[in-house]
Amino acid sequence: MRHGIHPVSRPVLFRDRAAGFELLVPSTAAAQHTVQWKDGNTYPVVDVEVSSASHPFYTGTSRIVDTAGRIQRFERRYASTTRAGR
Repeated sequence: MRHGIHPVSRPVLFRDRAAGFELLVPSTAAAQHTVQWKDGNTYPVVDVEVSSASHPFYTGTSRIVDTAGRIQRFERRYASTTRAGR
């Protein structure tokens, strides 16, 4: 393996603030901030918007999508262009 061409892997704390979930894993992700974790050591922290603790697929919660309303809006918006093309 050539030296000096690989990114540095180190423990990084990934934090999902919406769910209050933190995960410490080895990563090459760049982090701007550091935080002291449960073990007393200071680690770089990366804030994420969605994690397995807050994603609807993993939590079992899903959002109801109003497909009928979306279809009606699409038809209203593009009705004149679709009729002209026939």
